[in-house]
Amino acid sequence: MSMAVGPYGQSQPSCFNHVKMGFVMGCALGMAAGVLSGTFSCLRIGMWGLKLMGRIWKTMMQSGGTFGTFMAFGMGVHC
Repeated sequence: MSMAVGPYGQSQPSCFNHVKMGFVMGCALGMAAGVLSGTFSCLRIGMWGLKLMGRIWKTMMQSGGTFGTFMAFGMGVHC
């Protein structure tokens, strides 16, 4: 199987590497959005302390995983 070669002689990343990169980028963006939305929603209902941190962590992981999955799927379709 031949490798795709870029304009300067380096090989292009594989489709699996594109999917991994899409998941990591989507996860990072989703986690940032989860921190913002989780913080505002928890502070609005009056949470403080460890309860606040636990809820922000949960929101951050859920939104990061969800958006990362969608970005990985999109990058896979793009390949």
